[in-house]
Amino acid sequence: MPEERLQKILAHAGVTSRRKAEELITAGRVSVNGETITELGSKADLSIDKVKVDGRVLSEPKHHLYIALNKPKNCVTTVHDPQGRQTVMSFFKGLHERIYPVGRLDYSSEGLLLLTNDGEFANRLTSPAHHVTKTYLVKSNGPLTREQEEEFRTGIPMHGRRTAPAGLKLIRKGENPWYEVRLVEGRQNQIRIMFKHFGRLVEKLKRVKIGFLDLGDLKPGAYRTLTRAEVARFQKQLHFDDNKAGRQ
Repeated sequence: MPEERLQKILAHAGVTSRRKAEELITAGRVSVNGETITELGSKADLSIDKVKVDGRVLSEPKHHLYIALNKPKNCVTTVHDPQGRQTVMSFFKGLHERIYPVGRLDYSSEGLLLLTNDGEFANRLTSPAHHVTKTYLVKSNGPLTREQEEEFRTGIPMHGRRTAPAGLKLIRKGENPWYEVRLVEGRQNQIRIMFKHFGRLVEKLKRVKIGFLDLGDLKPGAYRTLTRAEVARFQKQLHFDDNKAGRQ
């Protein structure tokens, strides 16, 4: 097996996404053959080198898992939380394989969340380059004007960079209307910040779709394994080569 970059090795071993793996490396939490590695360009060969994360030896997952969870409100989308809050991993205590969340939903948000131990799948799914649309239902504390709706769709300034074009549709009128929002990027708290830009607060936020995959009738806290057909459809959208496709 040829040498590969450490962040790719960590992702393929199901530790975390490639982006988060970079943070683990620079934080000094990764070692190769007993030597702590902090440089992102470092490489290793998992078949002959002993790679550890936080003292735990890595190995390739026996098979890949792809799981859809209906994340409830008031839990965080992380593997561990330094503040001691409930994390989405609390719903998988009986699962022997090590998985991690793909992307995020903030503490107060709910809905569809994917988890996997396939690092390349997670990396591609969260990359804006693959244009995987996420669909949300959003309850606001007041309506947007037509001008504000159009600005929402074309993009607003956020942390020094404009948001990508977004979909916005009013689906229920009222003093506290509901909107359908579609994004191809997933910047932290993006929807809440976008509504706040127009003087509105988000009262409820629920992700109901990732790409073609619907939340369906999953109850909060419940999860299911994606079917082979669903995994294959994602792999086609994410441009996996046939010989590199993830395994179930």
